[in-house]
Amino acid sequence: MNPADYSALDEALEIMTPNGPELNNGFSNHAPMCIEAMCAMGRQNSVMPWFERYRHWLAPRPSRVARLTEENWRAALGDVRRVEDWFEYFRNELEDRPWNAVLDEWAIRLAPGIMAAATHGVIRTGHATRAIAIEDTAARRRELADGLAYWAADYLPLPADRHAPARAMPSEAIARVQMIPAEIRHGNFGSFTDSLAQLDSFAPFKDILDAVDTSGSVSAFVSDLTATFARVFLANARDVYTTIAFVHAVTGPSALRPMLPHLDEQTAHVALGYAWQAAAAMYATFGSSADLRRVDDAKIRDVDELFDRAIASGDEHAIKFTEVSIREYALNPDPAFLAAAQHATRMLSRG
Repeated sequence: MNPADYSALDEALEIMTPNGPELNNGFSNHAPMCIEAMCAMGRQNSVMPWFERYRHWLAPRPSRVARLTEENWRAALGDVRRVEDWFEYFRNELEDRPWNAVLDEWAIRLAPGIMAAATHGVIRTGHATRAIAIEDTAARRRELADGLAYWAADYLPLPADRHAPARAMPSEAIARVQMIPAEIRHGNFGSFTDSLAQLDSFAPFKDILDAVDTSGSVSAFVSDLTATFARVFLANARDVYTTIAFVHAVTGPSALRPMLPHLDEQTAHVALGYAWQAAAAMYATFGSSADLRRVDDAKIRDVDELFDRAIASGDEHAIKFTEVSIREYALNPDPAFLAAAQHATRMLSRG
């Protein structure tokens, strides 16, 4: 596997300085996340060619509304109109304080809304954290501010009743997650957020947050959680829509991994519980099969080739998902990770 090479990252981030967190079609801007993933996989030479094809989708930063302070930020939580206000707030915080202190303080505040922008807020923050931990630069601080701002502005808590946590790992607790029955489930909506709103009136989901025990090893929990949802992906990614949905059931939780070394123990355990809840929400809303045993028979031995195929597909989700799958596979060699990455690239390939 190629060694990481971040030589192309800061230049690309500087080019994107005028651009907001969403594209001109209303979807999330994946460019910073994809580029960081390519750098982590040593594909710095692929960054600018890929970016040149993607950049026509970029949109300018939105206008500011009003200044945020320590006294008034709560009123702006989850207000998508305030994303640029949040960016300015976090940019100032990151100029005045150590970045890891800001991250820890806000990760626990934002954890209940980890579904923000279909998990793109936490994903962008995770990519930014990995990059700034390698080298603290002005461009990477701005990118961390953008990630946190997107998470805060799109903050989206899911319905939950709190109980004593069950003593279970995600691979055990997944059997407790009930899918919304087909007869009452609405069809595909314009956004994943709209689809997830069905959970507000689906009583069985409210007990899911505490179906797992996050008090043990945080790394082992992430490994179990992502492996479980790689299998959920293989069982349920049946078209482009569900493929993209279930990609985020893995990449969202995995985004916490680069943050873990910089989080207080309590912050980490709390955030992992909400990461499980977010992944389970995707399963309950979009799932159709509870048989998680299937793994493609094809033996995948060359992860570099797997990642190169993802880049060649041109699809931002295939690139991010494949990098995450390879990263998680290196820590927990479950064949479901590589099989899921291969399936995602096939489903999302632009030919």
